[in-house]
Amino acid sequence: MTSVQSLTRLPCGNRVLDLAQTHVMGILNVTPDSFSDGGRYSQLDAALRHAQAMVAAGATLIDVGGESTRPGARAVSPLEELERVAPIVELINRELDVIISVDTSTPAVMRETARLGAGLINDVRSLQRDGALDAAAATGLPVCLMHMQGEPGDMQDDPQYQDVTREVAKFLAERMTKCAQAGIPAERIILDPGFGFAKTLQHNLSLFKHMEALHALGRPLLVGVSRKSMIGHALNRPVGERLHGGLALAALASVKGARILRVHDVAETVDVVRMIAAVESAE
Repeated sequence: MTSVQSLTRLPCGNRVLDLAQTHVMGILNVTPDSFSDGGRYSQLDAALRHAQAMVAAGATLIDVGGESTRPGARAVSPLEELERVAPIVELINRELDVIISVDTSTPAVMRETARLGAGLINDVRSLQRDGALDAAAATGLPVCLMHMQGEPGDMQDDPQYQDVTREVAKFLAERMTKCAQAGIPAERIILDPGFGFAKTLQHNLSLFKHMEALHALGRPLLVGVSRKSMIGHALNRPVGERLHGGLALAALASVKGARILRVHDVAETVDVVRMIAAVESAE
């Protein structure tokens, strides 16, 4: 008989994520061109110090990315991405007690970083690159599937939806089916609605408002809106002034049942999550 506890425990390599509570995932971009922090953590020592600070602030996952997926971002070769990501994954795994997520769509990066200690594959392309499904399945790691139309270079050109929430749910359900066919069971899947990816401000707001509908897919949700343009457009704020809007969305996502919040501002978001938990646990 399967226990309730086992249904909330997600094995992530040599660590386990308890999905009975909301977790904060700290963003570690080891890229020169990410929209918010490009170039700041491309050196190993700076990247490790930032990871250490995020763990100390309460992050239970660190999401390492070596390819920018901001609108208009240039593609990088698998070798270049691997050279950026692999050393820091190996270093964090050796130095810190934290689940390492790798933000990648590249099969070779999935395989190598899994060998080096990664615990989660976070793919904005939902394993649609050639060989990605097989590579992810071979690692045995859980995967996060995200909704996006097109590619980062053109995704914001003219996104169109009749019903954005329904279409996002349909896409994610189809990708879950493809995963099952490749040997990745539903129990190893996390879902990301893809805020800011091939969506206008109104698409993002509507999708966020109706996010609970995605729970019908039966898998935990990851929400990543930290510092994104939906906050900038809604509040008329530049990237450096989007913290308060991001915290409002983090609180709302947590209340709406998101289990992982992917953020730049870890300490502040951890306070949000802990405060909500304190209220919800009261008599």
